[in-house]
Amino acid sequence: MRTPGGGARRWAVRGGSLAALAGVLVAAVGVGSVPVAPGDVLDALLRGVAGRSEGTRDVIVWQVRAPRVALAAVVGAALALAGTAYQAVFRNPLADPYLLGAASGAGFGAAVAMVYGGTVGVAGLAALGVPGAAFVVAFATVVTAVLLARQGGRLPIVSLVLAGVVLGSSLSAATSFVMLTDRERTAGVLAWLLGSFSFAEWRDVAVVGVLLAVAAPAGFAARRAFDLLLLGEASARRLGLPVTAFVWAVVGVATWLTSAAVAVAGVIGFVGLVVPHAVRLAVGPEHRDLVPLSLAWGAAFLVLADLVARTVLAPVEVPVGIVTALVGGPFFLVLLRRGRPA
Repeated sequence: MRTPGGGARRWAVRGGSLAALAGVLVAAVGVGSVPVAPGDVLDALLRGVAGRSEGTRDVIVWQVRAPRVALAAVVGAALALAGTAYQAVFRNPLADPYLLGAASGAGFGAAVAMVYGGTVGVAGLAALGVPGAAFVVAFATVVTAVLLARQGGRLPIVSLVLAGVVLGSSLSAATSFVMLTDRERTAGVLAWLLGSFSFAEWRDVAVVGVLLAVAAPAGFAARRAFDLLLLGEASARRLGLPVTAFVWAVVGVATWLTSAAVAVAGVIGFVGLVVPHAVRLAVGPEHRDLVPLSLAWGAAFLVLADLVARTVLAPVEVPVGIVTALVGGPFFLVLLRRGRPA
């Protein structure tokens, strides 16, 4: 039910979110061992776009910090959109890429491709390359979790989360085993698994950005179908939604986004859990706002998490996956304690 003044509040949240995201992006590019004022950041970015970068400060902004901040933004938006989609189709407030095992599955597939790259690897996974192997294992993990948790046509929340956590833990152990088979690469793969944007390049931004440019409009177009699923599968079918085909199409796209994010930045958990719930607290459960605001809030959240990761113990850098886990873990326990979605 819409309340008087609700429309003005929604527009205020939308406008404030975009302004906050722009501010976070500019501020994050300016923070570092060589501070750069916001106005100088914008000037350097404009010169970089025009191909006229000049001086050391422009090189720092355009070639070092901007790719890192942009990659954190698109990965955060992708993981938040994936979490929103999983929660909608499973009607499960605890579903997210990490808890369903998709992130761990993508991590295992990517680790196999990294360690055994150029060979047939484990069951031919390495031959698929990092993104392909990450997607195949992530999708298989989510499908397995759903099949294990399904009971007589129902999908209990606790069973789904337990299945995802158990599968994710098993795949994490398998990833550790893969790393032990090639000790020379163990340190590098382990650092990547914990999540990092320290080696970000513009081509990585392009890979995730293109996928996001396709998935985001599709997610917004599906907002009414997501709302129908909130009424239950039977009601959604009566209202004309082809539920089974729609659910698996959404799972495929959400897993596709997750595996792409893991392939370029490692396993970063809880973004897809925390962000959609925070947005619901601000604007309610309707997906016309939940989908676009999750994109903006997810981008801002992960840029801020990466900013903390690279500054809190500078010059030592903390893996960004540890920062998101420190935020997401307590948040998950609060949700579990409350026993209901935000």
